[in-house]
Amino acid sequence: MSGLNGEDHDETDCGIVLSEVYLYLDLECSEDRRTLIQKHLDDCDGCLREYGIEHEVKALVSRCCGDEKAPRELRERLRVKLDQLEVQVETREFLP
Repeated sequence: MSGLNGEDHDETDCGIVLSEVYLYLDLECSEDRRTLIQKHLDDCDGCLREYGIEHEVKALVSRCCGDEKAPRELRERLRVKLDQLEVQVETREFLP
């Protein structure tokens, strides 16, 4: 069986695929990565089964909590924290 990077299928490949399953479900990874993950899921019954469980959990959460919005104060606090995080990352990139 072929693994995620073209090598023989092994547990490491499964770990990588399962760690990225939410990115795959949310369409938040590159098209190349989606293709690799889809191929792995097609070839690996164990990962496909786990993917199915994750997909069902995500759908259930969406049905139960999909209409809820975070409080305005929480969104504002998160926005400030994310802005601070971006500044820290940008600052680190320019340090010698």
